Amino acid sequence: MTKLNLHHIGILVKEIDVATEDYVHRFGCEIRSRIIHDPEQTAFVRFLSQPGDSVFLELVAPDGEASKLSNALNKGGGLNHLCYAVDDLEAACLEMRTRGMFPVQAPTFAVAFPGRRIAWMIGRDGIPIELVERGPHGEI
Repeated sequence: MTKLNLHHIGILVKEIDVATEDYVHRFGCEIRSRIIHDPEQTAFVRFLSQPGDSVFLELVAPDGEASKLSNALNKGGGLNHLCYAVDDLEAACLEMRTRGMFPVQAPTFAVAFPGRRIAWMIGRDGIPIELVERGPHGEI
């Protein structure tokens, strides 16, 4: 059985800077990354976390009107996806398929995770699930 660890919760926002300020001042989050542009995902992202917590929040914003995220943001944004860290991405994708998940995007390298790949799945509940190859301890 593939070991899945919750890595981050993706929150779709209109403006990363404004959302960052809200999460830092309202909830005491710490900024864990710069704003990263991922043209393949058509998004800007930034990672935050609570002090001492190993699960990150990923603020996600469309990189323009043509972004595949624009529709979801126009419907209100908010919870966008859950991401799990895995040791073997291919094995995890295969196992998720046997559990009723459907692939949305095949494994691909992601700008936010240098040298590591991600894949996207979706299940009956409609919540997108991102799988990311596990990095060194504490690394985003």
